[in-house]
Amino acid sequence: MTTVETLHHDGSFQAYVAEPAGTPKAAIVVIQEIFGVNPGIRAKCDEWAAQGYLAIAPDLFWRLRPGIELDPDVEAQFQEALGLFGQFDQDKGIEDIEATIRFAREKSGGLKVGCTGYCLGGRLAFMTATRTDIDASVGYYGVGIDGLLGEKHAISRPVMLHVPTADHFVDADAQKRMHDGLDDHPKVTIHDYQGLDHGFATQMGNRRHEEGAQLADGRTAAFFAENLA
Repeated sequence: MTTVETLHHDGSFQAYVAEPAGTPKAAIVVIQEIFGVNPGIRAKCDEWAAQGYLAIAPDLFWRLRPGIELDPDVEAQFQEALGLFGQFDQDKGIEDIEATIRFAREKSGGLKVGCTGYCLGGRLAFMTATRTDIDASVGYYGVGIDGLLGEKHAISRPVMLHVPTADHFVDADAQKRMHDGLDDHPKVTIHDYQGLDHGFATQMGNRRHEEGAQLADGRTAAFFAENLA
C-alpha cells in the first residue's frame, strides 16, 4: 500500500500498488467495485503488473471506512456493500481517481495512464473519461451509465464498455439507451456479452464466468496496448 494525497491537499488515502519487474510501459488505475480494494481487486492489479504496467487501486471508500474489504459471495457483506454504495460521494470519488492519475503519472515518469473499473468502478471509469484527462478508460458492467449520457460530449480519449446482456442491475432498456447514445460516438466501443450477468469478469468468486472474463480481459489488454503505447 502507498499513500496518495487528495486533489485539494486536504487529506490522504491508501492505494494498493503493483509494480512490474522492469520499467513500466504505462500505468493503469484499477477502480474498485462496491466491495473495496479486496483480494480480487488487488489480484487485478497484480495481473496488470505481470503484463508490464504500473497498477494502482485507490481506496475510494476511505471517507466512509478506510481499508474496507468485503466478499460479494457472503450475503451479509454484499448487503453491507450496497449500503456503502448509497453513502458514497461519487464526485469526491472522481477527485480521488484524478489524484491517483496524477500520482501514477509522477510515479511512472510521465507515462500514459488508463483506468479500468468494475460495477460502481465501471460507472466511475465512464465518469473519469468525461471529467479527467485519463488517456483511455474501460468500464465493466457499469451501473447507471445511461443516466450519464449528457456528459458524452466531453469524451475525447478512447473508451471501452463491457456490457453483459443479462445484467440484473442494468436492464435491457438501460442497455438500449447506452447503445442509442454511444454507438455513434467515435471514441466509444461497446461489447455485449450475451446471457452473462453482472460481475462475470470478477477475478475470483461465484460470479465469474471464465470464458466471458477471458474474452473481455483480452479485449481490454489489446485496447490498452493500442491506446497507452
